[in-house]
Amino acid sequence: MKHGVYIYEQGTALTVPVVGNSSVQVVIGTAPVHMVENPEQVVNVPVLANSAAEAMAALGYVDDFNNFTLCQTMYITNNIFQVSPVVYINVLDPQKHNKAIATETVAVESMQAKIAEQGVVPSTLVLKNGDTTLAAGTDYTTEFDTDGTLIINLIKGGKGASAASLAVTGKVVDPTAVTKTDIIGSYNAATGKETGMELIRQVYPKLKTVPGLLLAPGWSQEAEVGIALAAKAANINGVFKAMALVDIDTNTATKYTDCGETKENSGFTSEFCYPSWLCYKVGDYIFAGSAVNAALIAYTDAENEDVPSVSPSNKLLGITGTCLADGTEVNLDLDQANVVNSFGVATAFNMNGWKLWGNYTGAYPSSKDAKDIWLAVRRMFNWQGNTFIQSYFDKVDDPMNSVLIESVVDSENIRCAAYAPDKWAGANIQYLKSDNPDTDILAGKMTFRQSIAPYTPAQEINNILSYDTSMLSNALTGGE
Repeated sequence: MKHGVYIYEQGTALTVPVVGNSSVQVVIGTAPVHMVENPEQVVNVPVLANSAAEAMAALGYVDDFNNFTLCQTMYITNNIFQVSPVVYINVLDPQKHNKAIATETVAVESMQAKIAEQGVVPSTLVLKNGDTTLAAGTDYTTEFDTDGTLIINLIKGGKGASAASLAVTGKVVDPTAVTKTDIIGSYNAATGKETGMELIRQVYPKLKTVPGLLLAPGWSQEAEVGIALAAKAANINGVFKAMALVDIDTNTATKYTDCGETKENSGFTSEFCYPSWLCYKVGDYIFAGSAVNAALIAYTDAENEDVPSVSPSNKLLGITGTCLADGTEVNLDLDQANVVNSFGVATAFNMNGWKLWGNYTGAYPSSKDAKDIWLAVRRMFNWQGNTFIQSYFDKVDDPMNSVLIESVVDSENIRCAAYAPDKWAGANIQYLKSDNPDTDILAGKMTFRQSIAPYTPAQEINNILSYDTSMLSNALTGGE
């Protein structure tokens, strides 16, 4: 029995949109995993790092960016743009990509020895004091110095405690043994094992993160790698889309006028790729342009409420110069940078600081579709599609009735209206009878029609100057 006035609350019909990072970087390459305790656990496995320090701890770190390409992103996301998270896919396998250590003996001083050769795999190390073999953990321990060399610490009371020198055998990792085939990866039908880029498929189901940017610094200038990246970006998990950041090979395109031909010959013409030319310098360090560009894009999105509506072009890169991969300095002016852009290739030049320059995807100039040629517009379409999928996937298999239709339409229109007019001009979604014939309804299929209007970048701003003689005359005569 009840007596009085009562309130009952009903669940809100609107769907809460999924909010996630729009530009999570997925980086494929090589890392000094021989430096970590269990290297086999981070070989051909997607590793999510919420900071550069976390990545360094999980995968190892040295500033040899040519051999260990994933370290480029670790450095950049720690020292130029502090952005996270980043997903790393390391293909360097110490058990496969190795060679015999060249060091034969090391001197011992104060119970410590150092192997100057980089890349020593501790698990393969055999140390001898004369004819006596030392045991790891009992007679010695190892640690890596900041430059990637291995330090041997002899244990007091161990078999090497009195040694003046030690004989050394073992293996060192050989990053030069890694090939573009390792980066592209494969699927083993017999074992079900995936490697290289094939692991992009695992990022969402395993890490609950939708890839936003795909890159392989130091490798994407290879046509096969860049094309494969763009293909992956166009279709992830059968539903999601991303952008592939690829590099124009500076060994082929040694001057700015070479970029168009090199791009076409490389096949970097997809709307899902963003090609750039030139490597970037930070002091003496040289980075692939794609690695810095990706971090800049992620940083720009973070500053824009995680919405990719702002182009990264004309934003400061935080670098000290541009060069070819061999270190040859290149300094473009505005006219030359615009020629590079005319090929659908981004670059960088110094205009009140070093800035990224270029709004076009690889689809330009072949395509004229604004949806596909503008980087910011293409990324907004990717973002909107990815957000819609995540927001309404839980509605799949619900009863297909008016409640479901109204929930999707109302939720989307409210969510999208919140981004206008700042992030885009507007958006609208409808459920139309013409798109949903009885045959589709009976087959359990429903179709919505959504229009979005992202802003194109202000690519060209003109000001027509003229000489107003009457203004001059009035100033001199007082208007008389």
